[in-house]
Amino acid sequence: MKITESLILFLAQATPAGGDAPAGGDAPASSGLLQSPLVMMVLIFVIFYFLLIRPQRQKQKKMDAQRDALKSGDKVITAGGMHGLVTNIKAHSVTLKVADNVKIEFEKASIGTVISKENAESPASAPEEKSTS
Repeated sequence: MKITESLILFLAQATPAGGDAPAGGDAPASSGLLQSPLVMMVLIFVIFYFLLIRPQRQKQKKMDAQRDALKSGDKVITAGGMHGLVTNIKAHSVTLKVADNVKIEFEKASIGTVISKENAESPASAPEEKSTS
């Protein structure tokens, strides 16, 4: 954010190519490029695009790709925080096994995090804690 602020201040203070303004107080005011409201609006939009809109779109595309790649056996966490194992996949919904003999159907859009079988850490491979006794 510091770079953007510095760039705006630098461009706002830039003098026109004609040099310094005449010393007379009644001389017409020189109009810089950034004094145009249209240019300022475009500049603000470009800054918002690269700081807010573009990263959010990339994150959304990544999450959509993960939801489309769901398969049975994947561990997931819903947007509400419920952990479960995918047992069945339909066009717009997913059935999760959340406990023994408990299966719940969720919308695909409510899947918050996907933990695939390959990435899930099994308890046997977890590092053992050393006691200090």
